[in-house]
Amino acid sequence: QVPLVESGGGLVQAGGSLRLSCAAADRAFSRYAMGWFRQAPGKEREFVAGISRTGGTTYYADSVKGRFTMSRDNAENAVFLQMNTLKPEDTAVYYCAAVEQGRVPTRRQDYTYWGQGTQVTVSS
Repeated sequence: QVPLVESGGGLVQAGGSLRLSCAAADRAFSRYAMGWFRQAPGKEREFVAGISRTGGTTYYADSVKGRFTMSRDNAENAVFLQMNTLKPEDTAVYYCAAVEQGRVPTRRQDYTYWGQGTQVTVSS
């Protein structure tokens, strides 16, 4: 098990910014590719962003490209999601996920470990 704990969610007006954090309690954190997913009410959980083990490669869903930036700090065992120019359609529970491999998956089923999620609400 790799405990993952998200934080940083909240209520923000459209056009605003939030920074999500995900802390991992695992000394081998640098062995994991990491991802952020989100799930809105009544919808499937969808890929938002992913990052390689070293942080050198990132992937983004088309819906967030240019607005969201994912990063990681292996010394702190943490990943981050900087979300700018937020829109009401970004409202969802955001989940951090991890898998011990080099390739960065974009499918939910390819991740092994999940956090409990943090709510992001964007008002119009």
